[in-house]
Amino acid sequence: MPASGAAAATVKLVGFGDSLMAGYQLAPDEGLPQQLQAKLRDAGQDIEIANAGVSGDTTADGLARLDWSVPDGTDGVILELGANDALRGLSPEQTEKNLEAMITRLKERRIAIYLVGMLAPPNMGADYEKRFNEIYPRLAKSHDLPLYPFVLDGVVTHAALQLSDGMHPNAKGVAVMVERMLPSLDKFLGTISKESN
Repeated sequence: MPASGAAAATVKLVGFGDSLMAGYQLAPDEGLPQQLQAKLRDAGQDIEIANAGVSGDTTADGLARLDWSVPDGTDGVILELGANDALRGLSPEQTEKNLEAMITRLKERRIAIYLVGMLAPPNMGADYEKRFNEIYPRLAKSHDLPLYPFVLDGVVTHAALQLSDGMHPNAKGVAVMVERMLPSLDKFLGTISKESN
């Protein structure tokens, strides 16, 4: 049984990513961190999820700002980056190196990581797609991390769940992402509270 003091401590997460985390063109309460936080609080979790998403960020941008975007006292990071690398056709090998460096830094700070994957757009070609899509499962396996394989699962082929650009989720789309992500995120939160007690 956890001590009552530990049980009462608020779990502090940081949603660290690009426009998909930042809530591009959405109201302040409609983004992924905000909707996740609301759902988890409704379920009785004492949790805060800070939004550290920056639209347009690549994994290199994320690596450059990681240390000051994730404050001391953070229990866990929802790490969602790589979409802009794929859209720009950046080297999957470099994307993986950048993500690996972020994971290593967070682990050194004893911050738990929930890795959120991305899939390459099909127009990049089969070779690029294969090289890019292998990044997240490989990192999750080598670092023993929970993996949510594809951030836009359930949204990507549904125009009614997207903004007019056909790339970003609308508020309803984010709600679908939240519903699909919650079971594994809940398990992740269980490991954080165990580790902290």
